[in-house]
Amino acid sequence: MNEVGVVEELIGLLDKFTTRWGSEFGYRHILIVAFPLILSTGSWSIQQFVDRMFLSWHSEEALAAAMPAGILNFAFICLFIGTVSYAGTFVSQYVGAKEDHKVGKVLWHSFYLSLFGAMILLLVSPFSSELFRIVGHSSKLQIMESTYFKILCFGGLGPILSSAFAGFFTGQGRNWPVMWVNIFTTTINLILDYLLIFGIGIFPEMGIAGAALATIIAGFSSLIMYLILIFRPHNETRFKVWSSRSWDTSFMRRFLKYGLPSGGHFFLEIMGFTAFILILGRIGQMELAATNIAININSLAFMPMFGLGIAVSMMVGQNIGGGKPESAQYAANSGVQLGMVYMIFCTFMYVGIPQIFVAPFAASVETYEMAIILLRFVAVYAVFDTLSILYSSAIKGAGDTHFVMRVTTALSIFVLIIPTYIAVEYFDANLYLPWTFCALFIVAMGLTFLGRFMGGKWKKMSVIETPGFLPSQHPANPIAPEV
Repeated sequence: MNEVGVVEELIGLLDKFTTRWGSEFGYRHILIVAFPLILSTGSWSIQQFVDRMFLSWHSEEALAAAMPAGILNFAFICLFIGTVSYAGTFVSQYVGAKEDHKVGKVLWHSFYLSLFGAMILLLVSPFSSELFRIVGHSSKLQIMESTYFKILCFGGLGPILSSAFAGFFTGQGRNWPVMWVNIFTTTINLILDYLLIFGIGIFPEMGIAGAALATIIAGFSSLIMYLILIFRPHNETRFKVWSSRSWDTSFMRRFLKYGLPSGGHFFLEIMGFTAFILILGRIGQMELAATNIAININSLAFMPMFGLGIAVSMMVGQNIGGGKPESAQYAANSGVQLGMVYMIFCTFMYVGIPQIFVAPFAASVETYEMAIILLRFVAVYAVFDTLSILYSSAIKGAGDTHFVMRVTTALSIFVLIIPTYIAVEYFDANLYLPWTFCALFIVAMGLTFLGRFMGGKWKKMSVIETPGFLPSQHPANPIAPEV
């Protein structure tokens, strides 16, 4: 291609970008909707980053124990978080279908499920010592892991119910309240982390127990804020947030039909990573600490993608509820393209200047060098992680939750967990072979959900009773072929 042809191609791409930037469900629209959600999930990743950094300053053992115990607790809790947060999809489709009066029913049934989830966590907590004894970590790590896990279980209601209540706002596209709640609770968590981990002023030095206590106090503060924001007179008038509290068995069945596979997908993916981390802990404490550092740093990249994924899921849900599947597709592709730009930038940062990210954590030269190498694995799979998060969010926004759960189950077991276990237990593998399996797992997830989205089966799905179908108001994707 000659120079004139190159210039014409660049001008054409710029025109396409400009067109998509200003169109409905284009880049600008997506960013406006997603920005508060990106800040919300980004604040959570900052909270985790600083929490782990404080623990690494307290002791390398505390850092090593926090990740397996925290992620095991999250694996239990995320089954319920993933289920009740699907309230956001129901809300988005009811709002899209102009059936606002049914939103209160969604809110209350997600509340009932949240109470059930919190009770299950309370029943699990007494077995924390046995859980970590089975894993086979050192006795000192087991004590720390058990303490951290048990305290987090007692505070399970806060994050579960907050996830349900957040769906009330995200389903409507009112994302700023969610952002302010998360920023407020993150600030509380970070302040209490510092005071309780190190014992500042009148506060006792609690170490890893202080980090857990700070987390559950912040979780309940989030819940209180949502209660104040939701149960207001104008929300009762429009959404029936108080008068719809009666139990409806048929609706609960519908909610569980779609919400439970969504929670199952969340649970299985996190449980896969939990098993991965617990198995790596059998290699050695230093390897576990390096893994924790790499995953914690990676959260700075992928947690904002969850915020973008919530926005994509909400836009897909509203358009499916309004009978506009082509608009849903257009919105999803806009979100994915924005996410890819961000993740490619993060990848270059991880490869080019990894020292900036690792330096605050590593307590030894060996751990530091190992974490630097692991960030290169993160750089390899980061783009595929974006595809996995955003395309799975898009198809779940339409109701394609069973497919997502089945894929996650199969890939977690056969690509991540079993190969990692065999490599560590039977072949005495070092840290890098299991991380290769981790990268393959995420690549496979990303490509599978991309294929499912391109197939288009999700366009004919819905989680509500009577969606309509209207003609698309959008042209073909001006950046790339519409998929």
